[in-house]
Amino acid sequence: MAQVSTSHRGNALNYSSIRKLLPYAKKAIESGVKVIKLNIGDPDLKTPKEFLNVLQNWDIDPIRYAQPAGEPELIKALLSYYHDCGYIDLSAEDIIVTIGGSEALSMAMFAVADIGDEILVPEPFFANYSILASQLSIKLVPIPTSIKNGFRLPNKKKIMGLINERTKAVLYSSPGNPTGTTYNEKEITMLLEIAKEKGIYLISDEVYREFIFSDDKHVSLVPYMNKYPNNLIMLDSFSKRYNLCGARLGMLVSKSEKVKDIVLRLANGRLSGGLIDQMMGAALKDVPKKHFVNSTKELKKRRDVVINNLKKIKGVKTYVPDGAFYLMVELPIKDAEDFSRFLLEEFRIDNTTVMLAPGKGFYLTKNKGINEIRIAYVVNSAELKKAIDIIGKGLEAYTG
Repeated sequence: MAQVSTSHRGNALNYSSIRKLLPYAKKAIESGVKVIKLNIGDPDLKTPKEFLNVLQNWDIDPIRYAQPAGEPELIKALLSYYHDCGYIDLSAEDIIVTIGGSEALSMAMFAVADIGDEILVPEPFFANYSILASQLSIKLVPIPTSIKNGFRLPNKKKIMGLINERTKAVLYSSPGNPTGTTYNEKEITMLLEIAKEKGIYLISDEVYREFIFSDDKHVSLVPYMNKYPNNLIMLDSFSKRYNLCGARLGMLVSKSEKVKDIVLRLANGRLSGGLIDQMMGAALKDVPKKHFVNSTKELKKRRDVVINNLKKIKGVKTYVPDGAFYLMVELPIKDAEDFSRFLLEEFRIDNTTVMLAPGKGFYLTKNKGINEIRIAYVVNSAELKKAIDIIGKGLEAYTG
């Protein structure tokens, strides 16, 4: 009998480093161990009741397809939100609703790059960027950054040196995942200059836009879209901002008619996003602004707990992230993934252990991030303090 085979590109995909250790965590939990999960960006903060009220009062029957580009009620609410952010030149036609931020990214990549083309991305970067690029047979080219200076961007000359005839875009996130680094106006201006001079796209992932811990304002691409209408694409999402990870609501924002035309054709081809999700999302207009104030205050408190307790661990190196709810940590060991497995399989304090995201999953460059972890400070301060204590004592046991 002839043997069937699966695709080479499918077999070449890597498992997400964020979820790679799930089998070990599952086994620990089944044996009665409490696992504090710092591996995934799904905070325990509450979803605003304004969204939940839509579900509780649902009366649309039958539940039809949504509009391919997004329900008018949601588009209107989003436009109001962006105008409140100061982006007054944005119109409803510039916003396309997607099934989460991941679909927005996939559509953007599809729109700007062909098979074998290249997209530059500061490294380390969100692991799913690599998976989505692989699906489209697009090559990601790392822009090297370092924990030594908090993962700031290198100078313009170094970035320009990575660009060739197959380079179609620079993709970045700010505030960043996995670093929490937030690019300032000088850095964004440099990227804009590169995009304009080289005739490439600049794609910003701004899903953590509200979570900035300094007095500096978030620098978005949207205010620059009138000046650079053909080069800029902004990706956004409800998931983190409103603690709606399960609703799968994302947005692609651009003034490029060519990009929007391709994305709309993709949107029509996949029929629609979820109607229930979108009608719930339209309630964002009723969410009070104190939601962001309270969330940011809580996340900053958690960040400080993590940083202050990491400082007590000998040999650990980190920095102070500006936003989001992540940071990368360099450990005084050779293999952070092996250490992460050790915590789940062998090490406990009071029958409790920690699940981490090994750092190498956020890098493409060989041998980078092997001794790093990403911490997502998504649980309360008491749990975080306990988790860092487990990491510290776990390192002693692991190296001893």
